[in-house]
Amino acid sequence: MQTDFNDKQQAIIPIAAFTASGEIDKLKTSLNQGLDVGLTVNEIKEVLVQLYAYAGFPRSLNGLGTLMAVLAERQAQGIEDPQGSSASPLPTDQTSLEFGTANQTKLVGQPVSGPLFDFSPEIDYFLKAHLFGDIFQRDVLDWPTRELATIAALANIKGVNSQLQAHYGISLNNGITPAQLQTFVAVMERECGADVAANAQQVLDQLLQK
Repeated sequence: MQTDFNDKQQAIIPIAAFTASGEIDKLKTSLNQGLDVGLTVNEIKEVLVQLYAYAGFPRSLNGLGTLMAVLAERQAQGIEDPQGSSASPLPTDQTSLEFGTANQTKLVGQPVSGPLFDFSPEIDYFLKAHLFGDIFQRDVLDWPTRELATIAALANIKGVNSQLQAHYGISLNNGITPAQLQTFVAVMERECGADVAANAQQVLDQLLQK
C-alpha cells in the first residue's frame, strides 16, 4: 500500500491550498518549489485552472497571474522551466455532458443524483458537462492528482467540510490510499498550520469511520 506522495504530488498540495485561500506570498514560494522539483508549467496551469471550479474565478485568475510573475522572475535568472505536454483533444463523438456524466460516475463509483440536483438542474449540468467533462477529461493531470489538488483547496477553505469529505471519498475511489490521506493531512499541517490540519483530520476520520 502506498503511504506517501512523490515530490511533484506533494508540491501540488500547497499550490492548490494557497491558491484557494488567496495567500499570494505563500503561493509564490510554493510555485517556485513546485517548479524546482519538476512540475511543468502546463501541470501547474492545469491545477490553477481547475481550481476555479472550487475556489472561484478570482482565486484562479490570481493564481495564474502569480505563476506568470514567477516564471518571468525565473527566466530573468536564466531558469528555463519545461512547458510540458498539452491536453489531448476532447472526444468528438460525444457531448461534454455525455462523457462528463460517465467520468463523474466512474470517479464517484455510482451515478450522482439527489434533491439538490432536482432543485437546480443547471448546477447538475455544469458539474457533469463542464467540471467532470471539459476539465476532468483533460489528460495533463491524472484523476488522483486532480483530486489531490481538490482536497488541498477544500481543506484550506472554511465552511466546505461536506465537499471535502465527498472528495476524500472520490480520492479513495481513484487510487489514493488512506495512508496517503494521512500524509496529506501532515503536509497541510506543515504548510497551512495546525487548525487547518485538525479540521482536515476530523473530516477524514468521520469518513473512515463510516
